[in-house]
Amino acid sequence: MTTTSGDSLLSRSKATVLAYVALTKPRVIELLLVATIPVMLQADRGRVDIALIAATLLGGWLGAGSANTLNMVADADIDQKMKRTARRPLARHAVSTRSALIFGILLWIGSFAVLWTAANLLSALLVTATIAFYVGVYTMILKRRTWQNVVWGGAAGCMPTLVGWAAVTGTIGWQPIVLFLVIFFWTPPHTWALAMRYKEDYRAAGVPMLPVIATEERVTRQMVYYTWATVISSLVLIAGTSWIYAAVAVASGGWFASRVQKLYKETRAGAEVAPLKIFLQSNEYLAILFCGLAIDAVVNLPLVTSYF
Repeated sequence: MTTTSGDSLLSRSKATVLAYVALTKPRVIELLLVATIPVMLQADRGRVDIALIAATLLGGWLGAGSANTLNMVADADIDQKMKRTARRPLARHAVSTRSALIFGILLWIGSFAVLWTAANLLSALLVTATIAFYVGVYTMILKRRTWQNVVWGGAAGCMPTLVGWAAVTGTIGWQPIVLFLVIFFWTPPHTWALAMRYKEDYRAAGVPMLPVIATEERVTRQMVYYTWATVISSLVLIAGTSWIYAAVAVASGGWFASRVQKLYKETRAGAEVAPLKIFLQSNEYLAILFCGLAIDAVVNLPLVTSYF
């Protein structure tokens, strides 16, 4: 009887811990890793400060976890209406709203303290601004009011580029701004591809994502525009890198753009499309591009501009 009671307590404790972890949306935080490390390496080409990178990632992870948790607090009502999000902790009442709110605030405090102590005040303030924008502007204002929600709201997901650069240099230069734009333009086609797959969920929740209010042809045409803007932005960074990044940016950009262009052509032809493939391929593109940047920065070959 005691053993059974102990096992039950252990099971409940494990479930609670997993619920709090789920509040942070661990899979979404992968973008933090993809963006932050290469930017930090580029900010200090040829040198790898493992301690600073680890501390910045910890601070960034706490900040992203805070933003995602507070996002779930604000979105608890619509999460219950969507099949894709119905198993989230607040939607299934695994964690109370009050507890989640406190948890989100504590994560923000931890993030600020880590970044201010291990890096600098600017990086800590940038993370705070990210949390405020993601929750206050995107979640509470844009998401339920306009189809451009992910266009402007996606700016929050671009902030790791600025945070990583600021953590190393204490400033914000042109290169992190270019990388900010890469992710900014990448976010709409990435998100709309997923929204095309789950548009009925968004419709049921009253969220006016573009695939909910527009035809597939219009959605995919917009995806083409933003994809090319992404690729062109990525090429601007070649001025601060070597031929390694240049080759990766050109090859991966051409591949990604051709895939989105193909989706648009299939939609115009009335063929059955698989938008989820584009969603996955967009992740692969961003990972390839930023990994190329990381390798370029560590190897530290002469810059492309040095040949001119």
